[in-house]
Amino acid sequence: MSVERTEVGRRELVLLAIGACLLAVAMHWPLVLHLGSDVPKDLGDPLVQAWQAAWGGHALAHQPLDFFQANQFWPLRDSLAFSDALIGYAPAGLVGSGPDAAIARYDLLFLFAYALAFAGAYLLARELGLGPVGAAVAGAAFAFAPFRLEQDGHLHIISSGGIPLALALGLRGYRLQRPWWVVAGFCVAAWQVSLGFSLGLPLAYLLAALGAIAAVRWLLAGRPPAPRPLVAATVAGVLLLAVTAVVLSRPYAQVQDDHPNIVRTPQTVENFSGEPEAFLVAPDENSVWAGATASLRDGLLNVPEKTLFPGLVTLVLAIGGVVAGIYSRGLRIGLAAGVVAVSVLALGFQVEDGLLWPYRIVYELAPGVEGIRVPGRLITFSSLGLALLAGGGAEAARRALAARAPWRDRASHPPALVPGGLAVVLVLTLLVEGRGLPFDPFDDQAQPTVPTAPVSFAAIDEPQLHLPATRPEDNRRYLLWSTDGFPEMVNGRSSLDPVFTFGLIDDVGAFPDRGSVELLRRVGVSSVVLHLRRLEGTPWEGAQWRRVVGLALRRERRGDVVVYELRPRA
Repeated sequence: MSVERTEVGRRELVLLAIGACLLAVAMHWPLVLHLGSDVPKDLGDPLVQAWQAAWGGHALAHQPLDFFQANQFWPLRDSLAFSDALIGYAPAGLVGSGPDAAIARYDLLFLFAYALAFAGAYLLARELGLGPVGAAVAGAAFAFAPFRLEQDGHLHIISSGGIPLALALGLRGYRLQRPWWVVAGFCVAAWQVSLGFSLGLPLAYLLAALGAIAAVRWLLAGRPPAPRPLVAATVAGVLLLAVTAVVLSRPYAQVQDDHPNIVRTPQTVENFSGEPEAFLVAPDENSVWAGATASLRDGLLNVPEKTLFPGLVTLVLAIGGVVAGIYSRGLRIGLAAGVVAVSVLALGFQVEDGLLWPYRIVYELAPGVEGIRVPGRLITFSSLGLALLAGGGAEAARRALAARAPWRDRASHPPALVPGGLAVVLVLTLLVEGRGLPFDPFDDQAQPTVPTAPVSFAAIDEPQLHLPATRPEDNRRYLLWSTDGFPEMVNGRSSLDPVFTFGLIDDVGAFPDRGSVELLRRVGVSSVVLHLRRLEGTPWEGAQWRRVVGLALRRERRGDVVVYELRPRA
């Protein structure tokens, strides 16, 4: 068997777009019915990332030259660069304002990310020569792999559809010798990088590796003349990607210079590295495999970063794709070798076990990799390779079914119902394995309702400090609620803890007292907001009853908060 290439027409593209969107909606039902009020997964990082997308639109409209000077972690500079900033979604932030709009926007971006992951893998599989059946299997295996359930709270990781789409556009451009397709592929790659370096940086290295392989093949072929338009398009695309990466990396480099304590040490990477058994661990939300892998999962620390199970059905189909000759021999070997190599890298490293871990070499030598906290997220790339091989296995099954069908003598091609039915069965099987049982699109997944803001943040003088502020869940809420006007605030949330910010919060644990008030006034804070419903068990429990006589404060109760305005001394 060999590849029987058919071009993707407009009708197929339209059906793909509609199908990918409907699939994303069905797999996350009933999220689409609660846009603006609920979020997928939990009330953790989704609140912060809803703020990030909203801030992107605000910055584009009001301070495009100071894009990274966000309203969190005041008065620190480049505070948006304390985590992957989802800059590629900034244009969406131009539509709507306030917390409700931020959540609705986040929900739509979340569904879009899943739809693009399916569509991108589908188009890459088609470009590699698979038919619609194999391409649909590849799309489902990539977009809805079991490990993704644990990443549903990380939009910058779920947003991986630009990776296969960029490869598909580039391959199409080189195959058809269409320079603009090549440029389009690099544009999508640059957009993927702009969503975050956790996946963007490995993508850049992947493209560099593919370019090196292509250069070696060109040399071995005797250096045949290359079409100048394609060469020009490649140079332009590489420059575009490089400039994007350099420009976006500068604020992150500045943050590392300004805050030496935030460097990802080997011990930090080790904490998020896993053993080979991690590939056997499924998320506990997956009712198909959660019970079978519970004994392995229960002994893990940082569970979300160590549940790397790619799916048994995907693995079986991928083995079929390696054995069957749908792809060329070189492509099958290359995909299989890439899956193994990236999977080994995804395990990270252990500092003191005496082994020479491949990822430790990459961590030490490859620029930028030392800033990546979670090696396990590289499974996104090995998952794509497995998905493409699984698509090849599905395509081999379709052809075998067609060859043995009783109607093969009556027509040169079997009825469309048969390959379509096979695609439906395989895709549904992958979806069930990826999400769990029972596969019911009307089954309400973990989609908590977002708490509403107790007061308009825009109506409070800035810079603001919101208390309590020692728990991540508090600061996440404050960030989301700050989309009402984006006032400058001491609070912020990232995987990095600025020494100044958390030192200041520790020093005002007795607020309102003379020492903390003087400190805040000296720093420049104008307002302190005490959230009454969140005080229990914190240093500020009962703070609303403390005397403020002689502290030059103006105290006002506004619903469920108490606002303290720090008046400057004469």
